[in-house]
Amino acid sequence: MNFDLIVRGGTLVTQNGPLKADLAVSGGQIVEIAEEISSDSAQTLNASGLHIFPGVLDAHVHLNEPGRTHWEGFETGTRALAAGGATSFFDMPLNSSPPVLDKATFEAKREHGEQNSLIDFGLWGGLTPQNLDRMDELADCGVIGFKAFMSHSGLDEFPAVDDTALYEGLKTAARLNLVLATHAESDNLTRHFTEQARLGGGHTARDYLGTRPVVAELEAVQRALLYAGELGAKLHLVHLSSGAAVAMAYEAKQRGVDVSIETCPHYLHFTDEDVEKMGALLKCAPPLRSQEVQRNLWEELLAGHIDIVGSDHSPAPPDRKTSENFFALWGGISGAQSTLNVLLTGGHFGRGLPLEAVASLSALHPARRFDIAQKGALEVGLDADFALVDLSREFELTELYDRWKQNPYLGAKFKGVVQATYSRGRKVYEQGQFDDSVRGQLLRPTPKN
Repeated sequence: MNFDLIVRGGTLVTQNGPLKADLAVSGGQIVEIAEEISSDSAQTLNASGLHIFPGVLDAHVHLNEPGRTHWEGFETGTRALAAGGATSFFDMPLNSSPPVLDKATFEAKREHGEQNSLIDFGLWGGLTPQNLDRMDELADCGVIGFKAFMSHSGLDEFPAVDDTALYEGLKTAARLNLVLATHAESDNLTRHFTEQARLGGGHTARDYLGTRPVVAELEAVQRALLYAGELGAKLHLVHLSSGAAVAMAYEAKQRGVDVSIETCPHYLHFTDEDVEKMGALLKCAPPLRSQEVQRNLWEELLAGHIDIVGSDHSPAPPDRKTSENFFALWGGISGAQSTLNVLLTGGHFGRGLPLEAVASLSALHPARRFDIAQKGALEVGLDADFALVDLSREFELTELYDRWKQNPYLGAKFKGVVQATYSRGRKVYEQGQFDDSVRGQLLRPTPKN
């Protein structure tokens, strides 16, 4: 049998652990995995000494196109993703303008993605108090799920859900058999603490950090879990920043609540002290926490209580990241290129994360949770999405591919050089070079009834 591609001599990172094997590709799919494949192929790739990871599926990205492409767009954002070993991603309904709240805005973003994305992509639909009646419409379009904010999103065009909208949104999402993802911080608490800080003249990074304490995250997580459990809805808690919030969600999962738990590389890699040193590059919500809170987060990760690590890549132009008043800065961290490396390298408390856990957190679990049947693992019949990584090498991150290159990871030392990234069997990235003739396809969930 003739194949399109055979990858020989590498170590496959599977859900059961590393496996020394060859991998054959035809028609964009993995068609054979064996200790040695003797057949011919149009192309042969020598992966000796390299680990082959399933392509990262970044479930949490803000590429802002259309409307704010000058912040970041599909072209530049997907280059950064591919350079970090990603072969697919889910784009959030904001900060594109207008946000994805109905069929027309979905189709506009889909068109831009198909024209400009280097890798495959799915689209989240938004949930606000104003578009509850459009959820069926968005489901018919093929959204990955629905994204809501329980506190101010930073954009008035995407208002936060109140209790009623969250409850009704979860109820409808359950009927549609789709996931509802929520930014879980208490709007009442964060507004109150922010007003207090500003009345007292607060303007520093430390002042900002004090306005979004862990309790604001815990209160919102608890409320969302209560509603989801009551309604039998699929809940996804995005970017949890504290071990306490993860523990609360994991305990609910053990009780039968259908919840998935996400954190981000920046919560694992940076602390509140880094915010004070680096400033605008590390402003986000929820904010970065103390080293002790980070330690607890790593403990939850190492215990297997976190399902997904997504970048929450959310860039903005330099003028949105420049102010003497920390409260006035746009909150969002650029990190699409570094998710895999953060997991492979570990932080103060993270060394020893098994390779199969890295693959599960970055690929398998997001594919399974959001019903993307053809992605997530190195298995026969799935898309040939993979990254070739040299784990024997360490490097300093000096080359960035996102639009503004305002990146807190710049200069960081990481383990594991991503040598090349293949999407559906086609090389999209290799050692700083991209194949701009490749275009990604829209991913739609195929829920199991």
